[in-house]
Amino acid sequence: MIRLLVAMLSLAATGAQARPAALPKIAIVTSEGTMIAVLDTKRAPITANNFLRYVDAHRFDGTTFYRAARSKSVTGNGLVQGGLDHNISKSFLPIKHEPTTKTGLRHVDGTLSMARNEPGSAMADFFITLGPAPDLDARGSYVGYAAFGHVISGMGVAKKILAKPTFPGGYDIITVGQTIRQPVKIITVKRIN
Repeated sequence: MIRLLVAMLSLAATGAQARPAALPKIAIVTSEGTMIAVLDTKRAPITANNFLRYVDAHRFDGTTFYRAARSKSVTGNGLVQGGLDHNISKSFLPIKHEPTTKTGLRHVDGTLSMARNEPGSAMADFFITLGPAPDLDARGSYVGYAAFGHVISGMGVAKKILAKPTFPGGYDIITVGQTIRQPVKIITVKRIN
């Protein structure tokens, strides 16, 4: 009888260990409201864990969403970008690029992805897509951007940010008209599970 009980407890413990771990969820708390996202640490481990490193170090607290890139062809589509706004002194080292051809993730409505200059230069700036953005996915010789998560609640907040008034200028020709006049404050980004 004791052997049977030990065997059953052993099987129960093994079964508990065999369950896949839940993907981490985060809350992006802004002055416009809160967005909840799931980070895909399984398919995009380098990128998702890099983002969590900033979350755990509270590096996003007090930063902003500073860019609203609106689609010229589809009203309400585009992307909003936030993070450390290229503040190198608060950034960790750049990470290796994880293209969507490797991860299987795609830039659909609500995708979290890393901003970068050259592939392998991503650090602490990220964006959220509003509407599908297949042009950001890797294909052929184009390495695209590294998608690593998905907003599951609060996309209305991202829409409010996208609608914010912007300056006519930009960092370069690509970002003309995308700098938010009054950046939206990121109060905190924190784990919620």
